[in-house]
Amino acid sequence: MVRIIVKRFYCTYFDRNYLVRGLALIRSLQEHSEGDWELFVVCMDEETRHILERFVFPNVTHLSMTQIEAADPELASAKNDRTRVEYLWTTTPAIILWLIESHPGIDLLTYLDADLYFYSSPEPIFAELGADSILIHEHRYTPELRDMEINGKYNVGLLSFRADTVGKTALRWWRERCIESCVYDVKNGKCGDQVYLNDWPERFPRVHVLEHHGAGVAPWNVDQYAITKPGKHVLVDGVPLIFYHFHALSILAPQRFRLAYRFYVRDEVAEVIYGPYTRILSAMLQELQRLDPSFHISFKRPSVSEKAWEILFASRLTSRGVAFIRRSMRQAGFGHLIPER
Repeated sequence: MVRIIVKRFYCTYFDRNYLVRGLALIRSLQEHSEGDWELFVVCMDEETRHILERFVFPNVTHLSMTQIEAADPELASAKNDRTRVEYLWTTTPAIILWLIESHPGIDLLTYLDADLYFYSSPEPIFAELGADSILIHEHRYTPELRDMEINGKYNVGLLSFRADTVGKTALRWWRERCIESCVYDVKNGKCGDQVYLNDWPERFPRVHVLEHHGAGVAPWNVDQYAITKPGKHVLVDGVPLIFYHFHALSILAPQRFRLAYRFYVRDEVAEVIYGPYTRILSAMLQELQRLDPSFHISFKRPSVSEKAWEILFASRLTSRGVAFIRRSMRQAGFGHLIPER
């Protein structure tokens, strides 16, 4: 029996500082997509748009954020009363909704954070979604990082919405909530665009929570899995790694990277997951600088407290050990020295 794969539609957004990661995401889709696909890239600044125009990506359509803001005055107005990061979070549902409503040919649209990277075909994700209208996935925090659940049960890194009544209703509701508030204030139950997803399986019909262990792997959950690479593919508890979310990975220099203080990465994870990705980032940065010698990104400089945590990380503490130190610091009244995000 011949398996028919329909055209897949994706979207993402990024600015010049995430352009390198965005290019890596595109490369991973080129390598692992099985059928026809199209990625809509919403450029958050003009420099990003101009640079993307110089690349030849047959499956990529790039748009300017100003085009979406012009069609959504409420979204554009929200830009005036929040920080840059808060506004980026605010745009997520508005971008997805605008693309679905503006492109009648899209039957299912999958949003991707720019710092995702695919290691194998995404088709098992869509097979698991089946005929449902919305796909979300849990953070699946390791026990040592359960305190991070205040950031939301579900992760916004990858989401799928059908262009049906259910999908559009959820997107409109989410867009309205984000325009109302998109602050990071976990003490009062706010975490940008993310906490709003907490009750979606009860709020909306036909919401599927992804079960595949190879999807949604990230630094907050990878420590609980057996990571191997017996052949071509990286395996997560024996199943192929589909995508990894490289949250909290900072580019310090063209070939120097740092993972945030709170996460512990075992040697095999560093070798088979982080190693290939950081090499791709370095190659993409070199390609960008060859294309445009004036291009540069703002390399992140760690704070004093982050440097202290980096020393702890370098000492090869387990995630349990790091969690113990964090709890002890809070109990001793030094919680303000722990970066929260």
